[in-house]
Amino acid sequence: MKKGNGGVVGAVKTIAEPLAEQLGYFLWDVEYVKEGAEMYLRITIDSEEGINIEDCEKMHRAIDPLLDEADPIEGAYHLEISSPGIERDLKSDMQINACEGWDVEVRLYAPVDGAKSFLGVLEGLDGDGNVVIECADGVRRFPRASVASLKTHYDFDSDN
Repeated sequence: MKKGNGGVVGAVKTIAEPLAEQLGYFLWDVEYVKEGAEMYLRITIDSEEGINIEDCEKMHRAIDPLLDEADPIEGAYHLEISSPGIERDLKSDMQINACEGWDVEVRLYAPVDGAKSFLGVLEGLDGDGNVVIECADGVRRFPRASVASLKTHYDFDSDN
């Protein structure tokens, strides 16, 4: 099952998603990236209870032989299994929906009302697919095409 770089992520998702569910997790993301001279396959998993190092090891041990058998990647690569972390990028509808009610930061390609970054509580996606957040000055809607990045935001300086 050799795939080019564009098809690697899809091929790995096909293998990883049902396996993650079988192990009690859900697949958060798959990335296949080059860093320096090395290639990295990063599989990110999550669960309602969160993810710890034992969960990552369990997923790694379970998926490694399946990837070897399916052989979706030509050449050497490093396999990394991780949790999305407390500050996570939200790229897909599933990820956005999973983090409704969380504090987020929206970064835009072009300024709106003089700002390219907005903090607020994620309300989700509206019927037109806009990212909706409740900011201090009210509800704001951002077309997905205008959003450079959307990530959860944790205030490390708070007393929480």
